[in-house]
Amino acid sequence: MLSAPATPRVVVLAGGLSHERDVSLRSGRRVAEALRSAGVEVWVHDVDADLVPALTESRPDLVWPLLHGAGGEDGSVRDVLELLDVRCLGTGPRASRVAWSKPIAKTTVTRAGLATPQFVTLPQSLFRELGAGRVMDAVVTKLGLPLVVKPSRGGSALGVTLVRTVEDLPRAMVNCFAYGDTALIERAVEGTEVAVGVVELDGEPVALPAVEVVTDGPYDYDARYNPGRTEYFAPARLSEEHARRAAEVAVAAHQVLGLKHLSRTDLIIDGDGQPWFLEVNVAPGMTETSLFPQAAEAGGHHLPTLYRRLVETGLRAP
Repeated sequence: MLSAPATPRVVVLAGGLSHERDVSLRSGRRVAEALRSAGVEVWVHDVDADLVPALTESRPDLVWPLLHGAGGEDGSVRDVLELLDVRCLGTGPRASRVAWSKPIAKTTVTRAGLATPQFVTLPQSLFRELGAGRVMDAVVTKLGLPLVVKPSRGGSALGVTLVRTVEDLPRAMVNCFAYGDTALIERAVEGTEVAVGVVELDGEPVALPAVEVVTDGPYDYDARYNPGRTEYFAPARLSEEHARRAAEVAVAAHQVLGLKHLSRTDLIIDGDGQPWFLEVNVAPGMTETSLFPQAAEAGGHHLPTLYRRLVETGLRAP
C-alpha cells in the first residue's frame, strides 16, 4: 500500500463533450476549490487533444474524473488513464460500463436481491420497425401507468419524462430518443425520492445520510441545477428504519456493481418503506445544488477535508 504525499498533485477532469458538460465544469470548479483549501495542488483539465500530453509530462499523483455523461461515466476515459498508468480516483472502467447502462445495472442488482421497478428496454430502430403504436400499447398493457421513460444511458434527468396518460407516451419517447438511441421504460413507483451517497475512507463503503428531493414538478435538468424549483431535506424525512434500509441498499449496490471510492444511488422509498433502486452514479455531481455534497455535510463532513481524504484513499489503494 502506497502512502499519500504531503502535498498531493491532482488533476481534476471536467468538461467533456456530453450533454452534461456545463454540470461537469461546475462540479470540477467546486471540487478543485475545496481541494486547494485543503492543501492539495490541483489543476482542472478538459478532455481534449492536450490531455494525454499534459498527463504524460506532468505525471500527477492522481486524476479525479468529474465527467458526467458519455465519455466520463461509461469507462472510456478511465480506460485511457489505465493505458497511461495514471492513478485514478473512483470506479474502474469495467465496472463503470456496467453502472453506466441502467438496464444492465438494474439487472445486476436484481440478481443480488435488490428491488427495482419492472422495466423494458427498447432501441429506437426496433420501436420504429415494429410499429410505435403497437409497441406502446403492449408496454402500457404490461407495465400499466404511470410510467417513467428515460434514456438507457445518461444522467442529469436529460430526456426523462413521467408519463401519467397514454396520450403522453409518444411525446415522452420522442424526448427520450433525442438523448439516446435506446429507451428504458419502467413502472413509476410512488413515494419519497432520495439519493444516498457512499464513500470509502477506511476500506469499507459507508452510506452518507439520504437526501430527500421535493420538486414543484418532475425532478428534471432545470430542477436539478437551477435553484428555486427544488427543496432538499438532508437528512431525508425518513423513519430510522426506512433510512437504514435505504443505506443498506446503496451500500449493497456499490458493492455488487464493483464500485470504488464514491458513488450515489437514487432510490424511491414507497409507502411500505421498501427502497426501489433506480440507478447509480459513479461520478456524482458536485455543484452547489448537487446531492452528494449535501449528503456529506448532513453526515458531519467538512467538504475540503472529505475530498482530501478521498484523494488520500485513492493514492493508498493498491
